[in-house]
Amino acid sequence: MGISKFFHEIKAKASHKRMFKAVMIENADVLPKAHPHIKKIETIQGDGGVGSIKKTTFSDGKYMKNKIDHLDPANGVAKLTLFEGDVLGDKIESISYEVKFEDSKDGECVVKINTEYHTKGDVVLKEEDIKASKEQSFELYKAYADYLNANPHVCA
Repeated sequence: MGISKFFHEIKAKASHKRMFKAVMIENADVLPKAHPHIKKIETIQGDGGVGSIKKTTFSDGKYMKNKIDHLDPANGVAKLTLFEGDVLGDKIESISYEVKFEDSKDGECVVKINTEYHTKGDVVLKEEDIKASKEQSFELYKAYADYLNANPHVCA
């Protein structure tokens, strides 16, 4: 198994506290309303905290399962492992994420994402191999921020 590491930042037009709460705590309620491609998110093991497993089902019937490895709301940090689902394809065993939500000077949020792709066999991923994944991340965080801005009472 190989490991490919990537880092990217996303700027979102919402506070870091609201973004953290929406993305990491209340995602089952927020994301299906914010993004048309997400059908539902359900906690299938645990209480939603560390050690819990969440299943995301997409509108096309595909799915993924994430395990919550670490949650630190006070510092805006979370760690997750995507370990099962259609999105892994035939090259990737699992994907580990460390996500940090920080306020920027203009009152928006900077989302810093460290990603480790654990590949099957001797597969080595390159930056262009994960371009679609990064674009989906940008789209996802933008959908969260747009929804929060349109609904100021959510995750307030």
